[in-house]
Amino acid sequence: MRKLKTVLSLLAMSVLILTLTACGKSTANSSSSKKQVLNLSATAPLDTIDISKASGYGQTGNVFESFYRLGKNGKTTPGLAKSGTVSKDGKTWTFKLRSAKWSNGDKITAQDFVYSWRRTLNPKTKSTYSYLFSGIKNAEAVSSGKKSPNSVGISAPDSKTVVIKLDKPIAYFKVLMAYPLFGPQNQKIVEKYGKKYATKAQYMVYSGPFKIKKWNGTGNKWQFVKNNQYWDKKVVKLQKINYLVVGSPTTGQELYQQGKLDLTPLAGQQVKNFKNSSQFKQYPYSYVSYLQYNFKDSDAVKRTAMNNRNIRLALSLAIDRNVLTKRILGNGSLTPKGFVASELANDPKTGTDFADQQYVKNTVKRNTKLARQYWAKGMKEIGQKNLKLTLLASNDDSNGTVIAQYLQSAYAKILPGLSIEVNSIPGNNAQQNALQGNFDIYLSGWGGDFSDPITFLQIPETGTAYNYGKYSSTKYDELIARAQNTDANSASKRWNDLVQAARLLNSDQGMTPVYQQVTAYLQKNDIKGIIHNTAGTQWNYKYAYKK
Repeated sequence: MRKLKTVLSLLAMSVLILTLTACGKSTANSSSSKKQVLNLSATAPLDTIDISKASGYGQTGNVFESFYRLGKNGKTTPGLAKSGTVSKDGKTWTFKLRSAKWSNGDKITAQDFVYSWRRTLNPKTKSTYSYLFSGIKNAEAVSSGKKSPNSVGISAPDSKTVVIKLDKPIAYFKVLMAYPLFGPQNQKIVEKYGKKYATKAQYMVYSGPFKIKKWNGTGNKWQFVKNNQYWDKKVVKLQKINYLVVGSPTTGQELYQQGKLDLTPLAGQQVKNFKNSSQFKQYPYSYVSYLQYNFKDSDAVKRTAMNNRNIRLALSLAIDRNVLTKRILGNGSLTPKGFVASELANDPKTGTDFADQQYVKNTVKRNTKLARQYWAKGMKEIGQKNLKLTLLASNDDSNGTVIAQYLQSAYAKILPGLSIEVNSIPGNNAQQNALQGNFDIYLSGWGGDFSDPITFLQIPETGTAYNYGKYSSTKYDELIARAQNTDANSASKRWNDLVQAARLLNSDQGMTPVYQQVTAYLQKNDIKGIIHNTAGTQWNYKYAYKK
């Protein structure tokens, strides 16, 4: 994969995914269908229900389905495919579809998958997630407009068979096929509604456990209702999920205590107040906040500084991530061991967390003495006694503003001669500034799309669209290329390539991890069966119910 999703996409995704909560007063031990109702909250309206244009699937993963679904611990579970096989060379996948229907009763066919992929990859669609198709035959050429959508490597020999051709083996392909992005679309419905398609709940059909109602494209309320045409409807216990936009954790707590919410996110002091409650829950997410340095800064002095490894190491070692996560954020967030999130992927041989294997001593653990030594050495090397840098951050999320302020204060105390000016602006504007290179340091972030280290390790490759700071390492690029090509069919060799790449990046501090997000919640004890994962479609309500 060469293209990466925008930070705007990430922010939209993390806002919608990480604050999803369940609400609705229940009666214990009741099997009455009207009691099987949850009211989920979000901090922002649902932006789209078009899987080709979505920037995240935290909610809509419950109304759309692909070949597989994402189950517990990031494992694939049955979806619209009843079987999937791969050729010995790892480059051809064949899926046999089960008998399934759209929410309107139409049969789901292999051609629906072919149509969906072609539509998503068509440059006219402007999909923010087209980069995830990289490695599929002709996908990049199609998305860049060099080839016709009809040339992408997916075909339907018959109504129940989908064949996918890859340019090279993709180690994480099966789990990738659990992403709703790769699910089918009903061409008849798309053409029937034209420009209206996916603009309101009624201008869409659904393949997952639920279907959407009462969504008009802009409102703060909508519903998921059980899809009685769903192939596995017998296991779906919830009859309805009501969504409501809730603006703050304080409001959420009030609604929770009034019995109007069954699950609500906590922040700061709330976490301390409720951490000993039986209703206190924590859900980790593979979102890592990190600093990008502008290696192509328009200012010659700043450009030299950002290209100096000693200065970057000093900036990393000056951060007290324990204070940041435990005292300032106070929501259970984790201190990262490197650029790749914890609890994302495990060594295929030993089961060890990738995050532990990527760790490099004296790169991310605070050491003020060493930070000052690196700083003094770096400043001498660039011939400066004072340095003024601008830190770009988004103020859409309160965490961004708080972290920027912390960094500004910490650097002023620890690194002599360094002055940080914070430019905290709306996410859209921050993204545009980043794209144009209008920053010295950018407080960025990434949430994993699937449970494999490459979802993070693609970002620092030379030339990727959202490697905003233009970090570049020939050795790093070689290791990633080897993992994605030569060693793609060997799980152990590929894993070793990725570990080496991550350790190189961490040693270089080409990008500096700041924290990994964990969200704390109050959750009523009668809510059962929620499946949560750290990457991909984090929330799965297919098996959820009220006891």
